[in-house]
Amino acid sequence: MKFNVQGKAFLNQLQSVSKVLNSKNAITVLDNFLFTVEGDRLTITGSDSENILTASVEIFESECDGAVAVPAKRLLEVVKEVASQPLTFVINDVTKEIDLVFLTGHFSFMGVNASEYPVADKGNEETIKLTVPSDVIVKGIDSTLFAVSTDTIRPMMTGIYWDIHKEDITFVGSDTHKLVKYVNSEYAPGIESSFILPAKPAAIIKGLLEKEEGDVVVEMDSRSAIFNYGDYSLSCRFINGNYPNYNRVIPVDNPYSLTVDRVTLLAAVRRVSIFASKASNLVKFRMSDSDLRLSAQDLDYSTQAEEKVECEYSGQEMTIGFNAGHMIEMLNNLHSDNVIIKVSDPARPALFEPLEKTEGESVVMIQMPLQVIE
Repeated sequence: MKFNVQGKAFLNQLQSVSKVLNSKNAITVLDNFLFTVEGDRLTITGSDSENILTASVEIFESECDGAVAVPAKRLLEVVKEVASQPLTFVINDVTKEIDLVFLTGHFSFMGVNASEYPVADKGNEETIKLTVPSDVIVKGIDSTLFAVSTDTIRPMMTGIYWDIHKEDITFVGSDTHKLVKYVNSEYAPGIESSFILPAKPAAIIKGLLEKEEGDVVVEMDSRSAIFNYGDYSLSCRFINGNYPNYNRVIPVDNPYSLTVDRVTLLAAVRRVSIFASKASNLVKFRMSDSDLRLSAQDLDYSTQAEEKVECEYSGQEMTIGFNAGHMIEMLNNLHSDNVIIKVSDPARPALFEPLEKTEGESVVMIQMPLQVIE
């Protein structure tokens, strides 16, 4: 098997596929890329056993079709050094020896029989097909991915919940301390369905799509989905289980409202949190008619900080405690100049919304408060 490929395009596809690979694999063949040559296209496949990502690239002067598994780490290292020039692969179909030829030399290394590489399980279930604009998926993942849990005790919370309705798609992420609900009604799927997408494939999809425009074809059954986009295809398994009823935890009767500049509040929380207890990361929000006062202290080191932030507040004076790290994450991911914080009392969840709304989109974030001891 022999073919030529343009170095930069080849490297770009290799780097994209490498995002699905694990640094350590129980199955050694997964330390490799699978190369499949068909006509004038080379398909590069990477897998971590749960997810399979493929990317294709144009090749030239291909002598015959075939397949071989190629050591991923070594290939990436050498191609980075010679990506500015055309590359020729010469692969011995019997011994699997690979000779990578470039303008001033060549590299030789061994491949692995392609038959050892795992392939996607096609299954016998009937699939549902959706064609979704890439920007809808990117916005949904970008708004919620930061909020998913990393605690595997509750695996359902470690992914993004896609709640698909006929008129819109709702994306939800939560770790029980914070929750984000993003609704996009720009696109109407016309069907009712739902699934929990693990965080890893969600991050891969976001990385592939965020700089591109176009439609993504999603083929899904009850256990998995395949996301097809341009030269890429990602097959991933869903997280099993029922996602909690997220609407039940979103407060609907928070009567007191605080409006504040997002960047100003974010900077103030960052500064004050330096002096917060490392155990709780507690920052107190004291809300009054005239201003918002942030304070934190660490009794173990006898340090404290206080800062005043201008705001508009309508409601009774109160003090609420928040985890500064969660607050910083939420403010970083609320894409608005000003933020509305709605509260009811210090023991109930606070609701965060952007003041400036985007037509066809809705985002709501909630954060559970921390106990404040005066």
